Amino acid sequence: GWPKATVTLIGPKSFVNMSYDDHRRIRKLTAAPINGFDALTTYLSFIDQTVVASLRRWSSPESGQVEFLTELRRMTFKIIVQIFMSGADDATMEALERSYTDLNYGMRAMAINLPGFAYYRALRARRKLVCVLQGVLDGRRAAAAKGFKRSGAMDMMDRLIEAEDERGRRLADDEIVDVLIMYLNAGHESSGHITMWATVFLQENPDIFARAKAEQEEIMRSIPATQNGLTLRDFKKMHFLSQVVDETLRCVNISFVSFRQATRDIYVNGYLIPKGWKVQLWYRSVHMDDQVYPDPKMFNPSRWEGPPPKAGTFLPFGLGARLCPGNDLAKLEISVFLHHFLLGYKLKRAN
Repeated sequence: GWPKATVTLIGPKSFVNMSYDDHRRIRKLTAAPINGFDALTTYLSFIDQTVVASLRRWSSPESGQVEFLTELRRMTFKIIVQIFMSGADDATMEALERSYTDLNYGMRAMAINLPGFAYYRALRARRKLVCVLQGVLDGRRAAAAKGFKRSGAMDMMDRLIEAEDERGRRLADDEIVDVLIMYLNAGHESSGHITMWATVFLQENPDIFARAKAEQEEIMRSIPATQNGLTLRDFKKMHFLSQVVDETLRCVNISFVSFRQATRDIYVNGYLIPKGWKVQLWYRSVHMDDQVYPDPKMFNPSRWEGPPPKAGTFLPFGLGARLCPGNDLAKLEISVFLHHFLLGYKLKRAN
């Protein structure tokens, strides 16, 4: 049900255009390595180091003013590239990051392929992304053919190259490239935006800032002197910070809408949606429902202290079989950043 521009730019072999069976197969393959205790433990050290280094660099006198969202997106992009394409050099990362900016401007634009239009620039950006990713993929295959084995753990590209279905069929290069384009985009764009808004909300609400900071200080006091960096055990103690993240996701979730197509005639609240009709799932309408969330425009993390929300009332990562497979990783990234920000930094807005 997604618009033509989205399908073309993210890729016809990506989740936005896959059949149910293919989606289930690729999701099963790619979700496990970025969710769950073991997977998150693997990535936590790199996330922690990247966040600490980024904050130090931005706050140095030499940096001067920084474009906060731009820098956050670069930071989250570095993390997701490490997970999916570990060992990518700086030139590769810079080429990919620049292209994603133009790609996203055209994602929901009218599909007009003429100079001056966002879709035209986005198509050129997609071609650059395909070229860069195909080059990395070709390099991996050539190295494997010569018997070279990469050092370190398998990354997502390795898993996609070696994956086989129950009939022994492996993924074609265009399938791997489209899956990578999709994941690399989703894995940095939304995380960067939510991290920015969570930081802004904390700055604008001193009482909430103080409570969140006190929680992080208590966690720091419980960490043994011999421990380097955060552990997943520390992350699980961030109860109030988790509420801050959830409230941010409710208020400003970047994925404000999803597109679907009815596969059969269906009635919703008494209204017939005929087979083949396109449907928009308007998440912000759900998250701003005052029957579910009293005073919905107020940033209030304490609203999450009660029982968990009813099914279908909190959808920042989607729902059901199409639930975002990177939701655990995203919340970990955001929480680690906020932990370090609260303990040692403040924003001073220049505009």
